[in-house]
Amino acid sequence: MSQTFNVTLPSGATWTPTFVAALDEEKCIGCGRCFKVCPRGVLELVGLNEDGEYVHVDEDDDDDDEYEKKVMTLAHKELCIGCTACARICPKKCYTHAAASL
Repeated sequence: MSQTFNVTLPSGATWTPTFVAALDEEKCIGCGRCFKVCPRGVLELVGLNEDGEYVHVDEDDDDDDEYEKKVMTLAHKELCIGCTACARICPKKCYTHAAASL
């Protein structure tokens, strides 16, 4: 029987953080809102080419012709702290979060 990881807040209330489990690239519009609010560097914006392969996106964005669209990816899922800021700001509801088991 697994238990979930909980935190007792200074108020005495219990909070169960939920960590990013998945990101639906089909729904993602590559707006970057989640990237901007993530305090831990969990996410990375990449291009998807016509074969569905990831293509690096440069800051100057002069490689537009190499990809069909931009999507967010979970580059460092292990750095997630369970704040759910990404899910709260996502206009397309791309994120799935889950509690950690002990």
